[in-house]
Amino acid sequence: MFDPDIAPSGTLLGLLQRGRGDGTLHALAAPRAEALAVLNDCVLRDPRRDWQVENRSLYYARLYMQLDGGLEEIERHLFHPDDLLDTGEERTGLALAVLGHLAAYGRDAARLLLRSYAAAGSNWRWALDELALRDDDAGLMTLAPAVLARFPATEQGEAELAAAVRDAFEPRPWRLWAEDPRYGARLSAAGEQGSFDRWQRQLRPRGPRPGWSVAEVLKWAQEGLDLEPAEHRYLAAARCLGAVVAPEDRPELLRAARSGPDAARAAVLHHLAERGDPDALDLIEDAATCPFSSEPLVSAALASFARMRSVAAVERARVWAPRADRLGASSAAILARRGAQRDAEQVLAALRRTVREEGPDADGLWELVDGTGRLGVACAAPVLRHVYRETSSSHLRGRAAAALAATDPGFAAGFAVECLWDCEETTRELAALHAATGDARVVEQLRRLAADPAEEAEVQTAVRSRFGPDASAV
Repeated sequence: MFDPDIAPSGTLLGLLQRGRGDGTLHALAAPRAEALAVLNDCVLRDPRRDWQVENRSLYYARLYMQLDGGLEEIERHLFHPDDLLDTGEERTGLALAVLGHLAAYGRDAARLLLRSYAAAGSNWRWALDELALRDDDAGLMTLAPAVLARFPATEQGEAELAAAVRDAFEPRPWRLWAEDPRYGARLSAAGEQGSFDRWQRQLRPRGPRPGWSVAEVLKWAQEGLDLEPAEHRYLAAARCLGAVVAPEDRPELLRAARSGPDAARAAVLHHLAERGDPDALDLIEDAATCPFSSEPLVSAALASFARMRSVAAVERARVWAPRADRLGASSAAILARRGAQRDAEQVLAALRRTVREEGPDADGLWELVDGTGRLGVACAAPVLRHVYRETSSSHLRGRAAAALAATDPGFAAGFAVECLWDCEETTRELAALHAATGDARVVEQLRRLAADPAEEAEVQTAVRSRFGPDASAV
């Protein structure tokens, strides 16, 4: 995860970077050359805060189709000399995913560009996965010599080939090539080696063994921090404690939770919290608020608190929520998830405070935004609109939209219309259920979504629910 340079939300670049529906609408209304320049900037400089979970590729591919955009800039980006130096997936992944959608829409140039990059580019695995979903057998067969040539006929090369076959996200090309007599023997051997590697890992477990005591489990958890790189084993250790702890071990657990080393302390806190131990809340408070606690220990204590489902945990959250520290923020999040209507004021106060102090991209906003919607806090609509407009996270924007649907009477005729063009399918689904059809653009976009083979089934189901069984009504 990284923090990209995000333009103001009122600009075309800022709208497209965020994946907002208004970005598409403004791009279509702008001069074509300007819109394409901004679109290329987004695709070539991935604007997502978390590129592994946020969607942009279909959103940008659709805009390329609507603007009849060329692929020259994407080609220059893929085959730039930087591709040999910066081999991380985040440099080229978005561009390759956009090409995949364009190939699915019938753009032959996109399919040919993917083939060329799969044969010569550093992120060839991603390109091959895109082609596995969209190319025909003949096209995939032409790639076999170039891909297999990446793995020399040496011991290391064969091991790397086995790993590539084993870890392939889309196995179709490898299976297709294995059927060819020219490559079958080598790929069969690679597949067998991959299966053998998995079996070997299963025979070499590194965790606790049957018969371990509480002290041995806690020692194993702490030893993980001494490795390079460090292994955070406290969750695994907590699960092991569930199997080995006996009633007579409780005094030892309490001692470890109060004064043990960090990993052991975190494991015991998690174990006690999972079982609703009567001392768990006090121990969590001690760990989370002690000025000498390390950051990993504080995070582990708060994570243990967040997993508690008891009435006592909710009652304690009501006491802690006004605090201006991490324990207060965690308590407000618990009230947002499991609180009652009487907790609405505390949840709203935490939402406002978080936006004011940390901005519209704060990590703590997710559950608070959900909570205002769940509790139906109508007076939260102004701050929810601010989060919707300004956040660079398309997932958080979708949650803000869902909360607005529950709290803002003007949502159906306002943001819901824009959401029909949003980059996230869950947000488009929400819009399909709520957008007011008095706007001619709404009906037209619903028709497009219903007919687009690339659209998610859930979105199309939501569209059909608005118009009944007669599809012609759309």
